[in-house]
Amino acid sequence: MSSYLDGAVKRSQLAQMNEHLEGCADCAADYQSLRLTQKLVGSLGRKPAPPEIAFRVRVALSQELAKARRSRWETLRVHWKNAFNAIMVPATAGLITTIIIFGLLISFLYYPGQLSAANDVPTAFYTPPELQFAPFELAVGVSNADALIVEAYVDANGRVQDYRILSGPDDMKSLPAELKNVLIFTTFRPATSFGRPTSSRAILSFSKIQVKG
Repeated sequence: MSSYLDGAVKRSQLAQMNEHLEGCADCAADYQSLRLTQKLVGSLGRKPAPPEIAFRVRVALSQELAKARRSRWETLRVHWKNAFNAIMVPATAGLITTIIIFGLLISFLYYPGQLSAANDVPTAFYTPPELQFAPFELAVGVSNADALIVEAYVDANGRVQDYRILSGPDDMKSLPAELKNVLIFTTFRPATSFGRPTSSRAILSFSKIQVKG
């Protein structure tokens, strides 16, 4: 009957209700009572809500919206963090493993049978040879217009094994015996590769060379 009173019934139902109310006094009385109640309630009009209630509703809505935004950002942050960890953790583990394996290989290749020693040579990729002793004054890696420049082949013990004249007097094709003796008795601190002595080359400069014909 409430739907009939509100006009929320189909035409066929409306016709059936009209016919029934005309022939049923009890239902007609109930219908009139509901209709009177509806009119009385409608006559009261709309009562405005107190201002504080509207304010509380707006605050509650703002809090819910902020919570919803924060939840979305938090969810997105967690997803990014999980994806980043899923990529970086295996990559970091693989890099550390590679570094450890490389270090072990270097140790076995360049220090076979001896992983540590009390007087280890400072580790470096390569250090050039250094002049330690020469019977006469000579310079390493220095040249001038009057100098005889010689490239010396130094072995792992710091001794000169061979030589090659790079520049000098035009009539000098080989070193005089005195200079050969100088090279024989000259000693170097050998070059090192990864801390181990190795053969190398050194440029020697002999100044004030006089060749007698």
